[in-house]
Amino acid sequence: MRVVDAEQVHALLDYPSTVAALRELYRRGVDADESIIVSQPSPSGARDDLIILPAWQRGRHIGIKIVNVFPDNAGTPRPTIIGSYLLIDGATGVHLALMDGTALTLRKTAANSALAASYLARADALTMTMVGAGSLGPHVIMAHRAVRPSIRQVWVWNRTHAHAERLARDLALPGVRIQATADLEAAVRASDVVACATAATAPMVLGKWLKPGAHLDLIGGYTRDMRESDDDCVRRARVFVDGRARVAEECGDLCQPIAAGVLHPEAIVADLFELARGEKQGRSDDREITFFKNGGGGHQDLGCAQLVWQRMA
Repeated sequence: MRVVDAEQVHALLDYPSTVAALRELYRRGVDADESIIVSQPSPSGARDDLIILPAWQRGRHIGIKIVNVFPDNAGTPRPTIIGSYLLIDGATGVHLALMDGTALTLRKTAANSALAASYLARADALTMTMVGAGSLGPHVIMAHRAVRPSIRQVWVWNRTHAHAERLARDLALPGVRIQATADLEAAVRASDVVACATAATAPMVLGKWLKPGAHLDLIGGYTRDMRESDDDCVRRARVFVDGRARVAEECGDLCQPIAAGVLHPEAIVADLFELARGEKQGRSDDREITFFKNGGGGHQDLGCAQLVWQRMA
């Protein structure tokens, strides 16, 4: 069995190739895909999560990721996301590789949002706001820029402003001005793309701030009690998801508006399976607002792990 460390995972999963691999994964589909989340309170009163994500493409590969999300690690040398990924031969059951799951999670999550943006963000998007300056922040910015190279200005907002300043200082992308901001509303109002990767339990982005043509990418709210956007975001936008069943049932940014009668599940325009297969259309004009909920899932990890394995051969 091969062991693939974080440095190798990052080196093998450049964003153009990873987005393409996920597009192909959605076109192929998976035969089995599950999600298990076990939680405990953390010492600070937040919540620590153990997430188990298996997926199976019959005859090709099986994969399982075990990832821990420990938010109290923020500001320490320890990562907030810690994981391992096991890739298995789908025909024989032989264990092929153990990969660094933290690096895989960062790359696949950002690439999944970028894949959605390739269908949903304006082709001429110039400006972006990154809400959240944790470990995912720079990857989300890099991935969006990979599919929208027209982006020239990025604002970074974080509850702890020093973290936003650090991200803006440390991330250098040719031709892109990256700045920390303390004014979230002004940044969102000026942005063609708004991405959120936080642990928020109450809305941070308001629908009334979104300008015509904006694309909203929600990454952080992966449980029913987490939420990054308000009801007006749903009301004003055409809504898309990466997978219909899981996101509508498990993610607060959709299950809460559905429970309140603000959104009907039938109003979700498409998921990434339908977009990748050409069964549904993404953005239809330059003025509509698009809303994408990135719910994650083991199928995405599997697609990225397959690319790592292919490139190691």
